[in-house]
Amino acid sequence: MFETQSGRAISAGGPTLVAVTEPAAAAAATEIPTQVPPQGSRGPAPDGPDGPGVSEGPGGSVAPESILRRQAQRESAARTYARSLPIVPVRARGLTIEGADGRRYLDCLSGAGTLALGHNHPVVLEAIRGVLDSGAPLHVLDLATPVKDAFTTELFANLPPALAADARIQFCGPAGTDAVEAALKLVRTATGRPGLLAFTGAYHGMTAGALDASGGAPGVRVTRLPYPQDLRCPFGVGGPEGAELSARWTENLLDDPKGGVPAPAGMIVEPVQGEGGVIPAPDGWLRRMREITAARGIPLIADEVQTGVGRTGAFWGVDHAGVVPDVMVLSKAIGGSLPLAVIVYRAGLDVWAPGAHAGTFRGNQLAMAAGTATLAFVRENRLAERAAALGERMLAALRGLACAHPCIGEVRGRGLMIGIELIDPDSGAAAPSLAAAVRQECLDRGLIVELGGRHGAVVRLLPPLTLTDEQAAAVLDRLADSIPAAARRTH
Repeated sequence: MFETQSGRAISAGGPTLVAVTEPAAAAAATEIPTQVPPQGSRGPAPDGPDGPGVSEGPGGSVAPESILRRQAQRESAARTYARSLPIVPVRARGLTIEGADGRRYLDCLSGAGTLALGHNHPVVLEAIRGVLDSGAPLHVLDLATPVKDAFTTELFANLPPALAADARIQFCGPAGTDAVEAALKLVRTATGRPGLLAFTGAYHGMTAGALDASGGAPGVRVTRLPYPQDLRCPFGVGGPEGAELSARWTENLLDDPKGGVPAPAGMIVEPVQGEGGVIPAPDGWLRRMREITAARGIPLIADEVQTGVGRTGAFWGVDHAGVVPDVMVLSKAIGGSLPLAVIVYRAGLDVWAPGAHAGTFRGNQLAMAAGTATLAFVRENRLAERAAALGERMLAALRGLACAHPCIGEVRGRGLMIGIELIDPDSGAAAPSLAAAVRQECLDRGLIVELGGRHGAVVRLLPPLTLTDEQAAAVLDRLADSIPAAARRTH
């Protein structure tokens, strides 16, 4: 049972969990608040400009309207989050962001899943300061350094053991899409084949090759396979039967001599589709994909950019199914809030010549130090297990909420990767305008969420893994108020 700030109890079942995610000794040194600031509350007045070019209003306060106006004038029309979240963050700690206007927000976007430990976690800040104070070089291309060695050692300690025992790592450009490009290039080089298998609803990044493999590709140069789901099953049945049909479709397509699909270089899959609408891959289906690809000599690439480092309730999304891929694409949380992306793969695929793949900023020392601290903290404090338990309770509470609101078509997710699909109660069609209204109502109540899904109708929650029970209750409380308020507004 979650007791919300409004006094409303949201039943989720199960035992009450502890309020903090760290041992007592560690908790005393952290900045994780036990009290959630009320919606729209104001903290201490900002103490002057927060950097060059930040204007001030009367009395020395930061003037967010001026900053937002200049952003709209100067920045690309491609900006996204800035349009739906017109706030100017000046401070952040844990789950909480403080805007330049003094308002505080509970951040359930977490840098699109990047901030596994929330904003400015002490162990991350300490790791970064340690590198800065040491005088170590910050830019080293791909040279070996103690910082890189420590990161690689910690990462390998957390990989699926069967992969770690025979793995190689490639440091890529700083974004997840760079790692996807590297993975595609790797399997094409290793197999000598150009084709690729990907899935409907997929999202792998914004560079050319990654976009080709994503669900919204305008010019499809990959073979698109059905990704199983319940609410909008492509076969109209959902559940285990829908997943089985998806697997059979894949198998038949690859084995049909007239199917028009020659042996591909690889298959790329997300253990949970994030941008596609927070759709977890069924464990049995993912195991079938591993069996199908292994039997045909097709490398399996797991895109763990958003699902990795405890997000789904296991250290890696593939761990739920016990699947060991040939290639893992890693970014976001592995950099501890700073840009870092790598691929880890079976040694047998390591056929590249020197310089076959590179990137000027692949040696980001600050990100490696922050990433080492984050990986170790998640492992030592069993935050993946915590995410699994708290996520299940939040999902149960939200499913209870869905019973009272027919505009909620489905609540789904895994761990602290949660999605709520909003629909038109009469037709069952996706309701993107309602979802946008929910996002705005949440923001008005001091809660930051974002949207995803095929039609932008899925409200997504990606809180940090350090989320406390009290904070979870506050998030649910504000969401529970926002959904009916948005429904009233849109009707």
